[in-house]
Amino acid sequence: MTKGDGATHKRRGDMRALTSLRTWILVALVCASGWIVVEALPAAAPEPAQPQKGQGVYTPAHDSVRSAISDFLGRHPAQPTQPIAFPHKTHLAKGLKCEVCHTGVDQGPDAALPSVKFCMACHGSIAVDRPEIKKLAAYQARGEDIPWVRVYNYNASAHVKFNHAPHIRADVACSSCHGDMTQQTTAVRSVNLDMGYCLACHTQRSVSVDCTTCHF
Repeated sequence: MTKGDGATHKRRGDMRALTSLRTWILVALVCASGWIVVEALPAAAPEPAQPQKGQGVYTPAHDSVRSAISDFLGRHPAQPTQPIAFPHKTHLAKGLKCEVCHTGVDQGPDAALPSVKFCMACHGSIAVDRPEIKKLAAYQARGEDIPWVRVYNYNASAHVKFNHAPHIRADVACSSCHGDMTQQTTAVRSVNLDMGYCLACHTQRSVSVDCTTCHF
């Protein structure tokens, strides 16, 4: 190879490297632009599961691309709109405990959401003239359950297996994650339960921070 050929080969290599760099910069700019657009949008409230047309089958599928993207990015409204404006502070002030409505919270991973039948066991005769109780009664009359919107959840890609029961047994106060419910009407997402928050709490309490403790 002559000196001239070597210089030409080097220039071609430099041009390929420059073209590759420009391509990656363009990809990065497109991704950044998309991220800015998504972040500029208000978080889409997760929709309650809807029955498929002509079937009695319920699906967790999203009603819109925007909602799916928000869920994938872990963006959730601080206080999603609920089908019934359940006043937590009113019920707690009357002496009800969290586990009365959220059954199973001290026995397994999930805190159950109360069914219309459960609510109407009391409200079939209590405060029946109030607008929200009339909504309850209408759900029952139609044979529908209440499509509560979960305030806290992890999307499937996080592979998180949160379990309420061991936290209850360890005397972790509900308010540590859910805020002061005695001051809330419909529940508020008062804590961002990301990995940093959970690791800080586990470290403070000297409990396992092994990956498999929370992830599968």
